[in-house]
Amino acid sequence: MTRAGFVAIIGAPNAGKSTLTNRLVGAKVSIVTQKVQTTRFPVRGVAMEGEAQIVLVDTPGIFQPRRRLDRAMVRAAWGGAEEADAIVHLVDAAAQLGTSAADRRAQADADAIVEGLKAAKKTAVLALNKIDEVKREALLGVSKALFDTGVYSDVFMISAKTGSGVADLKRALAERMAEGPWFYPEDQTADLPARLMAAEITREKLYLRLHEELPYAAAVETTKLEDRPDGSIRIEQTIYVQRESQRPIVLGKGGQTLKWIGQKAREELTELLGQKVHLFLHVQVDEDWAEKREHYGHMGLDFDV
Repeated sequence: MTRAGFVAIIGAPNAGKSTLTNRLVGAKVSIVTQKVQTTRFPVRGVAMEGEAQIVLVDTPGIFQPRRRLDRAMVRAAWGGAEEADAIVHLVDAAAQLGTSAADRRAQADADAIVEGLKAAKKTAVLALNKIDEVKREALLGVSKALFDTGVYSDVFMISAKTGSGVADLKRALAERMAEGPWFYPEDQTADLPARLMAAEITREKLYLRLHEELPYAAAVETTKLEDRPDGSIRIEQTIYVQRESQRPIVLGKGGQTLKWIGQKAREELTELLGQKVHLFLHVQVDEDWAEKREHYGHMGLDFDV
C-alpha cells in the first residue's frame, strides 16, 4: 500500500531548511547560500521512503517582518504549515546557545514560532539542527526547554549538512503519511516551474558570489524561456538591484562578475534540463521592485499583506 502526504519545514532564517530539504530528497531542489532568508516562497521537493512519498515544502524563514516582501514570505511560510499533513520545526541548536545579536534574533524567532504553533493548535516535530556544533549536555538542555513548551510530538537531533540523524527523521515522517496514491512520479524530485527554477539557480549564484557586497533585496526574473529547433533552450533573465551603485558590483570589472554568475548558472541548468542552455543576463536598476505586484505573482507570494 502506497502512502503520500505533505510536510512543511518551518524555522527561523538560516536554520538550514533548504539544506535539510535537499538532504531528504537526495537531490538539489532548493537553493542554498550564506545569505539569510534566501528562500522566498514555498519550494516543493519530493522524497521517497519505501512505499511512502513525502512532499516537502521548504518554506521561507519565519521572522519579524518589516517590509512587504518580508510579510509576504512569512505569510507563505505559515500558509505552508497550515496546509501540511505534518510540520517539522527546524531549530539551529547552536544559535539557541549563542549570545550574539544574530543568535538572539534566532532565539526570538524560535520563540515566536512556538507561540504561532500554540495559537494555531498545531503539533510539530522538533528537529534540532547543527548538532555537530554543540556539546551533548548543552544539546539536551535545549531539547528539554523546547519540548516542555508542549507543541512537539517528537524530537530529532540532526545535522542537515552531514546527514547525521536525517534518515531517522525521514522514516518518522514517512510513517505519518496517509495511505493513498503518490502525487508525483517516483523519479520526480521537485515541483517547480522551469522559469522559476531557472531564476532561482541564477539568484543562488548571484548571492554565492556577492553575498557580502550585495544587499538582500535583489531579485532575478526569467523573462524568456524558449526551446530552439536544434534542441537547445534560450533563457533570458533580468537581475533587479535597488541602487545604481549596485549595478557595477553585479557587472564586475569588465563584466567578469556577471560572466561568472552566468557561466555557473548555465552549467547547472544544462545538467538539470538535460539540454544545451543559452543564458542571457541583464542587470536593471529598480529601487521599487519589492513594491510592485507583478514580481510577487511569479514567486507565488501574496502582494496584499
